[in-house]
Amino acid sequence: MSQIAFPVEIAPHEVAREKSLGDAISLCVKAAGHEPKDLQVDLKWDKGQWSRWLSGEEGIKWSKLIQVMDYCGNDAPLMWMLHARGYDIGSLHKRESELERELRLAREENKALRRVLQTEAA
Repeated sequence: MSQIAFPVEIAPHEVAREKSLGDAISLCVKAAGHEPKDLQVDLKWDKGQWSRWLSGEEGIKWSKLIQVMDYCGNDAPLMWMLHARGYDIGSLHKRESELERELRLAREENKALRRVLQTEAA
């Protein structure tokens, strides 16, 4: 499955209280309203591998971690890793996409035009 889920907001303090990457992955899944078996079925993953990931017995490939985060619509595991390395996850923000930038500029222009129209009407 390559479809990205609707974004799910997770507060930084929720991520920070997790004790391990496996716990952060579980939070990622739970916050999205999924069960581990949903991922195992939809992403066609082995149940044993999933269990080894959560326990820390097996390393996690970046491409598979991206699949989990895309499927769940949040970046809890990534945020946890940053927090574990000493970053302030409360101050993180995503880069603005080209579409978001265009929308922001259009809104700013719209707002400026409304101010001009209101000034002329007064």
